Amino acid sequence: MSEKTDRPLILKEDIIAGLRKAGLKAGASVFAHASLSSFGFVMGGAETAIRALLEVVGPEGTLMMPAQTWKNLDPETGVHWLEPEAWWPAIRENWPAFDPAVTPSIGMGAVAEMLRTWPGSRRSSHPARSVCAAGKHAAYLTENHDLSDIFGDDSPTGRLYKLDGQVLLMGVGYDKNTSIHLAEYRADWDKPMSREWSAVYREGKRERVCYDTIAVDDSDFVALGKDWDSFAGIRPVLVGNAEIRCFDQRPFVDWSARWITEHRKKTAPGE
Repeated sequence: MSEKTDRPLILKEDIIAGLRKAGLKAGASVFAHASLSSFGFVMGGAETAIRALLEVVGPEGTLMMPAQTWKNLDPETGVHWLEPEAWWPAIRENWPAFDPAVTPSIGMGAVAEMLRTWPGSRRSSHPARSVCAAGKHAAYLTENHDLSDIFGDDSPTGRLYKLDGQVLLMGVGYDKNTSIHLAEYRADWDKPMSREWSAVYREGKRERVCYDTIAVDDSDFVALGKDWDSFAGIRPVLVGNAEIRCFDQRPFVDWSARWITEHRKKTAPGE
């Protein structure tokens, strides 16, 4: 007996059509963020999504997605909120060191994790904020990911800017849009700094490394995205239950840096 479902059936051809309608270009280098479950029932799951993405950008294109391992940060930052504080020393001494070839991404979704393991995919070496990429510019986007330059000008996100790439949001909102962090780096505001620790392998041995970076803040990303949609006339394309947005990264980052400067500018005492 068949059962009723409110989940639409999504085929690869549906995703391809939606991506092209949203504006994803052949030959593009694109930073994609995706929630597979938001679509409905995708026939073939994450594999189908990756095949659709790679087919649209084609052999001259590049697909990049987040492969972050943010639990490889000191528990004092709050990333191990489910574990008691009494365990923190053990976490510091025993959390597995980052191995680009082995360490799974955390919370990035099934599509991003599929790309991480895709044949020919490359991954940047940042122990907490890595990305993975496949295609023409994968090596350039992922090489030499500096510990302190997590989302800055010479990070994978900054290098996508130099390639005049695109941003793709598939069933996720602007709170998942990593490119806004590049705008944070570039904006004129009172940037707070953060000292972070992560476990890495050096000469085959586990070692904790310390690095300083700006403390990014995504609390206003949804408001920023709403204003960007209005400013740029973004009209999401619906595929199943998922909204797809695609736009050029460079004008978006430039606009977002101005938005952040205006909305986060330091307020003088007494104002």
